[in-house]
Amino acid sequence: MLDRKTPPPFNSSTSFHLLEPSVKTLANGLTLQFISGGEQEVVRVEIIFNAGRWTEELWGTSHFSAGLLNKGTVNKSSFEIAQIFDQYGAHVEVSPGLDVVSVSIYSLVKNIQPVLQLFYEIVTGAIFPEKELRQSKSIFLQNLKVNQEKTSFVASSIIRKNLFGDNHPYGKELEEADVTKLERESLVNFYNQNFKGTHVFVSGKISESTRKLLEDTFSLLPVGKSDLRNHKSTEVSAEPVYIEKEGSSQTSIRLGKKSIMRSHTDYADVLFLNHILGGYFGSRLMKNIREEKGLSYGIYSALHALQHDSYIVIGADVNKENRVLATQEIRNEVKRLNAEEVGQHELTTARLHFIGSLQSEITTPFAHADKLKNITLNKLDKDYYQNLIHRINTITASELLLTAQKYYSEESLSEVAVG
Repeated sequence: MLDRKTPPPFNSSTSFHLLEPSVKTLANGLTLQFISGGEQEVVRVEIIFNAGRWTEELWGTSHFSAGLLNKGTVNKSSFEIAQIFDQYGAHVEVSPGLDVVSVSIYSLVKNIQPVLQLFYEIVTGAIFPEKELRQSKSIFLQNLKVNQEKTSFVASSIIRKNLFGDNHPYGKELEEADVTKLERESLVNFYNQNFKGTHVFVSGKISESTRKLLEDTFSLLPVGKSDLRNHKSTEVSAEPVYIEKEGSSQTSIRLGKKSIMRSHTDYADVLFLNHILGGYFGSRLMKNIREEKGLSYGIYSALHALQHDSYIVIGADVNKENRVLATQEIRNEVKRLNAEEVGQHELTTARLHFIGSLQSEITTPFAHADKLKNITLNKLDKDYYQNLIHRINTITASELLLTAQKYYSEESLSEVAVG
């Protein structure tokens, strides 16, 4: 008989097993990764283009060319494209990023042939209709005006500019002047030069017939190479920036600094230390700023690892009168990381949360594909995530203290407040 008074034993797992992809390199040089799994009759096809902001010569061409991919081809209008995808229950997802552009299609397996045919048409035959461009620019500018009234948006923009410079892809924020001068010809030129596939990730329920269809379809896709462009960042003065916004009762605080890449041997240590500082609800910043002092509903510390650089940002929104106190408390927590070892209970709690959260992220074949994509695009070892978990499971408090002293100097934090 089951004894309901005695809880089951607690088992802590440190395993992280990704689905093994089947890799096929086509005659045109394009690599397809097939990640087969799941019971649902759904498949996702994702194409990666080296067409992010990093590759731009004219600001905004990446964002708008990506956004207009499914707004018209030689043979179909945006309405017709949307109508056909709706008819087959398919969904297109376009994600313009700082480094790459990702274009995905979600489709029922039984409808993959007509859906894939149209998907291929929009990624290889987009025409960027003038009317669609005008409408897209108008919407963007309206949203920009709204965002520029938000202290959080302005503060985040300034901290990136301070870390990289406003003429760097990671520090640049699109402005009205950039958008206004964009013309269709610029998008067409950027599209023809940069929208050439580098990787294709196929995940979900993949039959042999689906695989064959995908291989035949993408054997004709124009293939691109890695972008070798180099952008030098120019850090702005480390002096604190405070922009007072009339009528605002809220102040957005951002502190940040450059960090290390995923390929660095210390990356796992820095990532886990960031988790302890402000990466989850039980972090030090949450306990101090939210729970103990009630200065903010939420505060975070995030490590943004990009393909060409990385940076750490600590962010919080507080009442205007609490700006100085909140900023000082954030700095106090960073100083504490540098001055004393993390206690065993805190270390164990953060470790279990980090590992458990990472393990819970791979519940679908799409999620497995996302992790494999990260490994591929960042040229990481195939056991990257398992090694990451192993390191975090074995790191000691003394090693974390050395990591803080090496990478989390309080004096190196750039500071911005808006509100």
